[in-house]
Amino acid sequence: MTETAQLESATLDEPRLIGETGLAARVAALSEPVLLGLGYRLVRARISGRDGCTVQIMAERLDGTFTIEDCETASRALSPALDVEDPIPGAYRLELSSPGIDRLLVRRSDFERFAGHEVKIEMEIAVEGRKRFRGVLLDTEGGEACIRLEAADGKPQVVRLKIADMAEAKLVLNEALVAQSLKRGKMASHAAETETRGKGDRRTQTFTPAASGRPRI
Repeated sequence: MTETAQLESATLDEPRLIGETGLAARVAALSEPVLLGLGYRLVRARISGRDGCTVQIMAERLDGTFTIEDCETASRALSPALDVEDPIPGAYRLELSSPGIDRLLVRRSDFERFAGHEVKIEMEIAVEGRKRFRGVLLDTEGGEACIRLEAADGKPQVVRLKIADMAEAKLVLNEALVAQSLKRGKMASHAAETETRGKGDRRTQTFTPAASGRPRI
């Protein structure tokens, strides 16, 4: 399946198979419908002790992008929604960010899209006595991800891991992943430039996803 076909098969309301627990799960449940209404998909909600308390919301468009303008739009919508429900005791800083190159995989379409790339996986439930796996993502079938591991003797070992039993799945940042990201970025820039010129405007703009947020008073 090509990347274009994989993107077309994904939907905004496609459920996440890997989610949060505790207070972060509460923040995710409040944030997801707000983001969905703006045309974004929630990737992850996380609460950390950085800068006192930081609530990080990672989100994306259906094609995996999330610009500075998207961060600002999402922040303006999420801030009042979280203030009303008030899930976080005390003051906190709201931070919006893109998934990044070495992104988390949380939906079935994420695993399908990045087949062929190296991944790191931590399981909630141990498989054959281990919870951590690292290898090449081969395919996804029936709610399971097929991973090719490098065994100690140099012979590859293939395991099937249930996605819903994963605590976290993340791409490994390497040359192949960076090359694909650069290629995708060039294609997106060319498409944007073509569209802009078609409207009679020769100016082009480049966006770099960045965190955006504000402290809660």
